[in-house]
Amino acid sequence: MLTPRQKLLALLTLCLTLLVPLPAHAAAASDAPSPVRSTPRVPVVFVHGYNADPGVWGALREDLRADGYTDAELYSWGYDTHQSVNEVLSGRLAAYVDQVRRQTGAARVDLVGHSFGSLVSRWYVKYGGGTGTVDHWVSLAGPNHGTSTAWACALWDQACRDMTPGSYVVKSLASGDETPGAVKYATFWSACDEVVNPDDSVPLAGALNTPVGCLKHNDLLGDDATSAGVRAFLAS
Repeated sequence: MLTPRQKLLALLTLCLTLLVPLPAHAAAASDAPSPVRSTPRVPVVFVHGYNADPGVWGALREDLRADGYTDAELYSWGYDTHQSVNEVLSGRLAAYVDQVRRQTGAARVDLVGHSFGSLVSRWYVKYGGGTGTVDHWVSLAGPNHGTSTAWACALWDQACRDMTPGSYVVKSLASGDETPGAVKYATFWSACDEVVNPDDSVPLAGALNTPVGCLKHNDLLGDDATSAGVRAFLAS
């Protein structure tokens, strides 16, 4: 049997042992900080305008890269701009979007269109299944309700006919809901656009419609304030 003195020493030893902090590796696994994992952004697909090519997106791509996008998240679709919006081009855009989604593993993409590219991308969203695959849709100087300047080439060019006021494409896109589905829509338009006439052809009901001041039609592609607005919208 322990003497009273031995009992006291044993009690003191136990108390001192309980006061010693546990080593770090003995902490519960749930208390350990989780590793930081970067979440990929939604891929952006750029759709250029009439008589243009993917090179027009250089400035906006650079700005998005400066915001942290990688080249693997930025895609510029090139296409023949003299073909039909509804019969040819929107279907080809749909195939391209599916390719981007397979390549990136993303469920949705963001679409940014300039001028005629706005009609092609809108048709895809509204009639080609894009409401289920597009997160944000952006139109820069898009002739969304038609432009009178397209009459200058409508006689021989299908895309120009599609851009004329009252065309089958323009009327179909304006029918019912102009901004269908859960897609977020935004337009950017200029009061000095020499290509889209009238100027108020660009804004859409249900979209975030932003005037950019007095800019030429193609100047929206390199304007810093417009770029900032587009990037803020894509981040929303």
